[in-house]
Amino acid sequence: MAASSLDYLLHLADNALVLGQRNAEWCGKGPVLEEDIALANMSLDLIGQARLLYQHAATVQGEGASEDTLAYFRDAQDFRNYTLLELPHASNTSERDYAVTITRNFLYSALMLLLWDALQDSKDTQLAAIAGKSLKEVRYHFRHSRDWLLRLGDGTKESQARTQWALKHLMPYTQEYWTQTAIETVAISEGIATDTRAFRTHWDTLVDEALKEAGLQRPGSDAALPLGKNGDHSEHLTPLLADMQGLARAHPEALW
Repeated sequence: MAASSLDYLLHLADNALVLGQRNAEWCGKGPVLEEDIALANMSLDLIGQARLLYQHAATVQGEGASEDTLAYFRDAQDFRNYTLLELPHASNTSERDYAVTITRNFLYSALMLLLWDALQDSKDTQLAAIAGKSLKEVRYHFRHSRDWLLRLGDGTKESQARTQWALKHLMPYTQEYWTQTAIETVAISEGIATDTRAFRTHWDTLVDEALKEAGLQRPGSDAALPLGKNGDHSEHLTPLLADMQGLARAHPEALW
């Protein structure tokens, strides 16, 4: 399998791993017990997706690679996740704002709802199988984040203001969804990947319908942003990876 296919698998895996790690930061700090458990379970879903993708990527790469080496022993510049997913939960009023978390999960799960569905037709049969399993999980992620988006938008003045700020803050980062790297171009031509630009209109509809129902305004999304898919990340990824990778790197030969 070509190097472009390997890099595309890593892109998908890194997305799932980084967002799973971010959402896990709510464990023990959720606004209510039910949400604490819900976010923890969704994080486990994402980590599970990442494991399957890393295992597949490790087989493709060979050379002694494993899911652990790909997750724990690559540096920030080697990661290919969307920049959106590495951003902290902070807002203009709080270091940990649930509106930011919910809005990001909604904007991302709306994309993956469409992408996993399309990837079930990938010529990479292993990736197609992972897509089928992941689609079942992301349907719940989308429903959960959409329901909470409606509750926050149609809630108190403060909850609406916080969610509106989160939209303004995060929406520009979704522009990365519609860019295409050289790696993606090759993987698409080989029938491995799917061109996300093909369902931009569908994504817009999912977003706009939810925002209208929530009484929220869709902000502009034009901005010059780094492309995490190309390894051009924000300053937030390195400390996130340091927290996640620290134990494995301190004891690289350990067996758990």
